[in-house]
Amino acid sequence: MKPFIRILALLFCALPSALGQGLPDLGDVSQSELSPQTERRLGESIMREIRADRSYSDDAEITDYLNALGYKLVAASADSRQEFNFFLIMDPQVNAFALPGGFVGINSGLILTAQSESELAGVVSHEVAHVTQRHMARMLAQQKQSQIASLAALAVAVLAARSSPEISQAAIMASQAGTIQSALNYTRDHEREADRVGFQVLEKAGFDAQAMALFFERMQRATRFYETSAPAYLRTHPMTYERIADMQSRAQHLPYRQVPDSIEFQLMRAKIRAAQDSPREAVAFFEESLGARKYLSEVASRYGLVSALLRTKAYARAGKELQALRKALPDNAAVDTLAARYYVASGDAGTAVQTYRDALKSHPGYRALVYDYAEVLLGSRQPGEALKLVESRMQYSVSDNRMYELQAKCYAALGKRLPQHRALAEAYFRVGNLQSAIEQLLLAQKSGDGDFYQMSSVDARLRELRTLEAEARRENRK
Repeated sequence: MKPFIRILALLFCALPSALGQGLPDLGDVSQSELSPQTERRLGESIMREIRADRSYSDDAEITDYLNALGYKLVAASADSRQEFNFFLIMDPQVNAFALPGGFVGINSGLILTAQSESELAGVVSHEVAHVTQRHMARMLAQQKQSQIASLAALAVAVLAARSSPEISQAAIMASQAGTIQSALNYTRDHEREADRVGFQVLEKAGFDAQAMALFFERMQRATRFYETSAPAYLRTHPMTYERIADMQSRAQHLPYRQVPDSIEFQLMRAKIRAAQDSPREAVAFFEESLGARKYLSEVASRYGLVSALLRTKAYARAGKELQALRKALPDNAAVDTLAARYYVASGDAGTAVQTYRDALKSHPGYRALVYDYAEVLLGSRQPGEALKLVESRMQYSVSDNRMYELQAKCYAALGKRLPQHRALAEAYFRVGNLQSAIEQLLLAQKSGDGDFYQMSSVDARLRELRTLEAEARRENRK
């Protein structure tokens, strides 16, 4: 998933049999266009691989922030007719990427490098434009049989990159340079279109439109003398001075707009910094920023310090810093979540439970609070209470796979095997793993502890999923 993530999508299409996903044969030159449904399935297939990688993060708070930011941009797009999913990759490289089907990955390094929320939004709007303009589908549709075959040589490189960058680099160098250059030339046209569309989306969404040019120009200046150490984003998104000049020209025709960062942006940056560095380095970083007053947000730096102190198990000091933080930023969902986690970690279970209850009254839809509180209840052998909590929130989170996973854990603790497998089936279904969902429903049928109505529900759901599976196979054969 390092610099070659964009080619990864092509590889999954080129090698369906090797990956066992039953993807459509895109080597057929007669196939001139991908349907949105096929794009989505391609994206879900790639996401299964990404979720298995240790750099993938399902942190509820950061993911929810990225999706709130992303959908603010999507809402400002004229071509927002599909579902989007924004997710975090814990990788210090400055990078972001769009996959088929509306999946957009954002590296932690990009979030930390952005000096304002508008700069981050500028990069995300560029990726949104790649999706809405269907650039990946257009790239795949242009691939001829010979090109698809030659891309297969890169499969080993991309998959080997996780364990051995040296092997990966050698494999890439051994592949056909002509195919790679052709793909890059085609992508440059897409990059210019994504700049134009992304700029319009950024401005319409209420962000500082000048931030896009500022961010790319700063990265270009920082790496112009060190071509081999250029950020991954510049390697996967070839940047030219012509493109930067075009962004600057567009921005000059707009009135100056000073857009303050949201507190969520600042808090999530601090959370990433506290998690990405070693515990001692993170504590030292926030101590220095607070001591020298070198920060974009004092409360965010204090939030990061508390997070880092919890990692070092310095609970006494973390408690003091937490009091100052809650006084400076009262009734904030992220701060309340951090406070509850502090009480859990320091062994004050009673205060932790009360903190979760109070916080959920003010922020009932904050996923991190629900997840954490449910785990605390399960850990204290209260699966019935945990189940009530989860199911009370599920009606508002019908697409949340983690909520179904928690529901399954509750049922498992209660010894109810049929609903446990049924819940796991729904969790798998929501991440696009249709085969595993069907397997869980088959296990539910064999559980032997369900009544007539529960068994009928499982049978009906199994028929639905098998119908979807058959439809997918028929489309793949076209």
